[in-house]
Amino acid sequence: MVSMRVRDRESIQEAVRRFRKLVERSGLKREMRRRQFYEKPSEINRRARLRAERRALSARRTFNDR
Repeated sequence: MVSMRVRDRESIQEAVRRFRKLVERSGLKREMRRRQFYEKPSEINRRARLRAERRALSARRTFNDR
């Protein structure tokens, strides 16, 4: 959970800006977007596998370029 104290004589705009940065840094926004729709475990595993394959392919490319 993200919490923030509003400073003395701080404008609403400044407080909202600070709050947005705090939420962004905490990863809360990304987590909410990820949980917005249900995703089957097989889809999660498939995406993870594809991400690993791309990572391995790019690592192989950079290794071969040397």
